[in-house]
Amino acid sequence: MSTTNSIRKVITASSVGTMIEWYDFYIFGSLAPIIATQFFPKENPTAAFLATLAAFGVGFVIRPFGAIVFGRLGDLVGRKYTFLLTLLIMGGATFAIGLIPNYETIGILAPILVFVLRALQGLALGGEYGGAAIYVAEHAPEGKKGYYTSFIQTTATFGLFISLVVILTCKSLMSADDFNIWGWRIPFLISIFLVIISYYIRTKMEESPVFKELKAQGKTSKNPLKESFGKWSNLKLVLIALFGVAAGQGVVWYTGQFYAMNFCIKNLNIDAAQIQWMLIPVLLVGTPLFIVFAKLSDRFGRKWIMLSGMAIAACSYMSLYKGMAAQADWKSWEQSPTVSLISEQKTDYKMKISIVTNRYQYTNGGSRIEKIEQSLKPEDKNKIVKTTNTIHLPQRNIFMIGLFIFIQLVFVCMAYGPIAAFLVELFPPEIRYTSLSLPYHIGNGVFGGLTPLIAESLVVSTGNIFSGLWYPIIVAGATAVLGIFLIKDKKR
Repeated sequence: MSTTNSIRKVITASSVGTMIEWYDFYIFGSLAPIIATQFFPKENPTAAFLATLAAFGVGFVIRPFGAIVFGRLGDLVGRKYTFLLTLLIMGGATFAIGLIPNYETIGILAPILVFVLRALQGLALGGEYGGAAIYVAEHAPEGKKGYYTSFIQTTATFGLFISLVVILTCKSLMSADDFNIWGWRIPFLISIFLVIISYYIRTKMEESPVFKELKAQGKTSKNPLKESFGKWSNLKLVLIALFGVAAGQGVVWYTGQFYAMNFCIKNLNIDAAQIQWMLIPVLLVGTPLFIVFAKLSDRFGRKWIMLSGMAIAACSYMSLYKGMAAQADWKSWEQSPTVSLISEQKTDYKMKISIVTNRYQYTNGGSRIEKIEQSLKPEDKNKIVKTTNTIHLPQRNIFMIGLFIFIQLVFVCMAYGPIAAFLVELFPPEIRYTSLSLPYHIGNGVFGGLTPLIAESLVVSTGNIFSGLWYPIIVAGATAVLGIFLIKDKKR
């Protein structure tokens, strides 16, 4: 059994590195609107943004392949050296994204390089989480695995938090034009220094005691893939982990944090900086709840805490997001008179100008931007105020939106806090890395990571800003129901 001092070192080394990898992974999503203008054609902004979300999604889809590659390596070679390798791959790919010339400079090669580097990031993350969670759990004493592994669970949210802080700091130190042109590259480039520090810390750590014992006794797996997925007794556990927990937990995580941010910025047209600054205290206040719910799971069991978070989220999303939309309703404050010039058609005698106001009409549960077309003389062009179509909310409205997102973060903490300990306990140690990683990364990488893209695509196709919520509602609800029948609760 590890001493208190040694387990703290293990948690620090694992958590810092994992947090940096999440930071690397999420600065891409946080900067998606700018990346859309840099690496994709500008003629169709909506298509460019969806293409950027697709590139963001590639990193998630590839994560299960990383889970297989590095999971096998972790069960054959060891936990420590595997997540040292994933750290270097993630850091190198992130640094390289900051160096890619824009679309106007190298054309189609720009989005191709973005997709390739996002795939490398996903591959690395597919091996990182399982290694870090197992490494901590195999050092932790019985009865406290939920508590100790919960520090790994906080790293994803802290990674998002740090990405927002770095981005907003860079924005505050330069003009908006400078940031959009070259300043956005800084968050990608500085990550290489964080990776080097974390790599150094990890090299000083010992291998997991459980793996060392397996190796000493000659009990390590000779073929982790075959033993994990070729035997029904273990494959059944993989399927339970995926459809009974991980899929629902994945959509709850990405809906409650990432999609909530995109929803406010893209669908409610709220100023991006306002939303990002608001998220910082929300994430700070909410993140300790991962530890609270994980610790509770040590005492009362993992099952009902995780499934309750998913079920309550599925039942609450529609009301919460309509509440957020209500805070952005133009009637609730004195709106500034801003309009956007979106198109113009010139003729010999007059110019047809289409403008968009910031007014919202809530019809059948959805909001649509009201478009007004006016036929003006060419000399009247200067009378049109050309601004971005965003809304700057009063602080009381921002506070309420933050409260709605905090409530979603509570659901995230319930579903995500205990899951590392649950998955570690579910599988035998000789094939734990492989067996654990695949269902986790399918649930989080595919079901969860594609949430922003699928939800936004539903919004674009239907014209209803709330239609995207049906995806997380259905997946989280179905997982909670299946989990009730599939999972046997174990109190450690």
